[in-house]
Amino acid sequence: MKRYSCKGACCTGQTPRSADACSERRLLLGLLALSSVVPLAACSREGEGGSASTAPVEIAQDTSCELDGMLLMDYPGPKGQIHYAGAERPAFYCDTVEVLNTLLVPEQVRKVNAVYVQDMGKTDWDNPKGAWIDARTALYVQGSQRKGSMGPTFASFSAEADAQAFIQQYGGKLLRMSDITPVMVDLRGGANLDSRM
Repeated sequence: MKRYSCKGACCTGQTPRSADACSERRLLLGLLALSSVVPLAACSREGEGGSASTAPVEIAQDTSCELDGMLLMDYPGPKGQIHYAGAERPAFYCDTVEVLNTLLVPEQVRKVNAVYVQDMGKTDWDNPKGAWIDARTALYVQGSQRKGSMGPTFASFSAEADAQAFIQQYGGKLLRMSDITPVMVDLRGGANLDSRM
């Protein structure tokens, strides 16, 4: 039995029946190509006043952490928020370590539209409000004496002068996002990291 196949833009060696199959295949491929245009058009309109915004959202009295349910306003240190594609509200985090861990060691791969942390050069450590900056371009101080909601944390800054002044007062090491590794933001802690067991 002779087989016919659709190759490129034209069908070769076709019988009337295989010509119909090629036409149907072309129609299906054309419809698939058109169906991908609609979601792309919707994405471009989203930033023009659509339902999902990527602007930072302020923390309210009842804003809780995505990972552990802690109320963000109850704890000191910089907080974070991740805006996932398709989500109406951002996921909030009570500590920069949690935000960085979620970005560097995600449990599931989700498209991130925006991610923010608080600029500790522009807000109070013990009661941080506003001062949201892009987490991917922020500067971080690791190993300072200041504690966040989960203990040791990464202080986040937009200006290097503010980060250096913080280091002078509280110690620590200046890092950029590209310097931070998954091991530095491991949330397991305790017995999970004890290799002697």
